[in-house]
Amino acid sequence: MTGARPPRAGGAVPLVAVAHGSRDPRSARTVERVAARVRRLRPELDVRVAYLDHSAPGAEEALTGLAAEGAGEVVVLPALLTAAYHSRIDLPAVLERVRAACPWLRVHYGATLGPHPLLLDAVERRLDAAGAAAGPDTALVLASAGSSDAAANAVIGALAARLAERRPWRAVAPAFASAASPTPAEAVARLRAAGAREVAVAGYLLAPGLFADRVAEQAAAAGAAAVAPALGDAPELAVVLLERYAEALRGARRAPVTGAAAG
Repeated sequence: MTGARPPRAGGAVPLVAVAHGSRDPRSARTVERVAARVRRLRPELDVRVAYLDHSAPGAEEALTGLAAEGAGEVVVLPALLTAAYHSRIDLPAVLERVRAACPWLRVHYGATLGPHPLLLDAVERRLDAAGAAAGPDTALVLASAGSSDAAANAVIGALAARLAERRPWRAVAPAFASAASPTPAEAVARLRAAGAREVAVAGYLLAPGLFADRVAEQAAAAGAAAVAPALGDAPELAVVLLERYAEALRGARRAPVTGAAAG
């Protein structure tokens, strides 16, 4: 695609939310339900979903398609819970190819969904629904997908510390379904060995799929008393997406959040 295209008629700048993608169809269905929530909150906003892998449409296809329709501007948001390889390397590489193919398309690249306090609200609601109650004899594991990026994993540790401040858990520990340790099973076993009578597990994951299933299976095998599922189409996700959209349009960028300041 070369040369300029006439801009579309006025209106809100379109939003393309780019998720990781999964071979598990539950994942894409969940992301689409989040997008549907955003559309209900902002009916005038053109909200589209794309994926980095496994699912269609791909991010490049979705963006060049918008450009072909006459869009001159777009907000791209990584629908991911932490900033790691996909948001820092994969998706920016896609955007570079799109800019080369569609030089008239102005791309605003926003921040990942997390960390954000509303996502911790969603985690706690999922725990409540799973019957997990904080107390002096009950510990919590916050289980994420895991990353080869140590900074991304450190954010999960910081979020675990924040959850420990919000409710009276005996202890809160991070765990990772892949690429890092401890695993959910290891984290549950360590907390029980340290004296916790019961251990609950919360999935800090966007959607059902391979990692969510792995967390649930490992947690149950290790004797977890309750396992809260992935965030799914929690209403907080739609609110955070719109906040990130507004930030991107303002040119705002959140500084990397690590340590006790996360969330």
